[in-house]
Amino acid sequence: MAVVSMSDKEFSRLDVLLDVAAGRMSVREACALLGMGRRQAFRLLAGFRADGGASLISKRRGRPSNNRLPDAVRDLTMGLVKAHYADFGPTLACEKLAALHDCRVSRETLRKWMIEDGLWIDRRRRLPSVHQPRNRRERTGELIQIDGSKHFWFENRGPQCTLIVYIDDATSRILHAAFVPSESTLDNLRETRAYVEQHGRPIAFYSDKHAIFRVNKRDAAGGDGMTQFGRALHELNIDILCANSAPAKGRVERSFGTLQDRLVRELRLANVATLEAANAFLPGFLEAHNARFGKPPFAAADAHRPLQENVAIEDVFAWKEERTVSNNLTLQYDKILFILEPNEVTRPLARKRVTVFDYPDGRLAISHQGRDLPYRMFDRLQQVDQAAIVENKRLGPVLAYVAERQKELDMARSKKAPRRRGQAERHMFKVG
Repeated sequence: MAVVSMSDKEFSRLDVLLDVAAGRMSVREACALLGMGRRQAFRLLAGFRADGGASLISKRRGRPSNNRLPDAVRDLTMGLVKAHYADFGPTLACEKLAALHDCRVSRETLRKWMIEDGLWIDRRRRLPSVHQPRNRRERTGELIQIDGSKHFWFENRGPQCTLIVYIDDATSRILHAAFVPSESTLDNLRETRAYVEQHGRPIAFYSDKHAIFRVNKRDAAGGDGMTQFGRALHELNIDILCANSAPAKGRVERSFGTLQDRLVRELRLANVATLEAANAFLPGFLEAHNARFGKPPFAAADAHRPLQENVAIEDVFAWKEERTVSNNLTLQYDKILFILEPNEVTRPLARKRVTVFDYPDGRLAISHQGRDLPYRMFDRLQQVDQAAIVENKRLGPVLAYVAERQKELDMARSKKAPRRRGQAERHMFKVG
């Protein structure tokens, strides 16, 4: 008895024709089921009655295609590939053959030839990527995974916002979390300061390769190779490590899946719809969450280190930039002109470098060798043109000023009176 190999389509036709031959199905029903005309159905049925199931097999099976290229073309093409492009992918090798050798073979044909000759492995036959598990750290505070998740945490009750979390790798406990409008550098500085003040200094933070944590531009001009966040951790002797992929920091990634399921519903039950209310709600939720999902550490010792007594924690977690004082005792920062108050301390600082401290709460200070300098700002936020370019860290104050200015303008127009500057004067001067 001969064994016949059939495709799925041919086997389905065989099953239908067997029913027709046995009288269990009419030819009309067979045509509707197979999607063919009566003439073709009778032709298949006649062949089936004469030769059996073998009549349904395609006569071209096992024969070369009419469009097959000659063997000489294949030999020439693969000779060039083996000589010059043996480690190239099919797409790039195809482009080089056409550009440099005027050998025009389709990419799929070349891919098939390279697979046959062992120069390329089909994607379906490649070994899957191996993600080996990594053991937890032994002590609390050795490695803290930090990340933010932008999500509709309040569903349709409030705006979309970001939740920043700090998860201990040894215990999977969320040691700190906060809702913020967006995942900015100043928000991360503020929340990291809160974490350090509460728990102490961990050995290292583990994050993704976001520009907040790492300078990704290799040819960046100037700077010391650190971001503001990295600089703050360096001053506290805390390392920042970056994961190469999302699965590498799976602890925090999986926690967001749980939080987006449980925390969203808990906020709904508590009818929380604002950032302030959500941050007030978080401590109680995190206590129950850690009790449910936290793990005991392998070692009882805590790796957190206390803060040094001589460290000004407020200055460490501020945005710092250096500026050169002009002969007129002025300097520019964030497109704002600052004027130092002339006195016996500031007059000798002409053409010298000073440090601008931009605190997460919006305060600014100018310092030289640890001494704060008195200053005033010239026309702070007085000009906000349409389509003005605004730095992300200044977006909040600018929006607040724009909203105040629009309110004043609406009131002035409603009274049909010329616009008055009014409360805008409070933006004019500031003494540090």
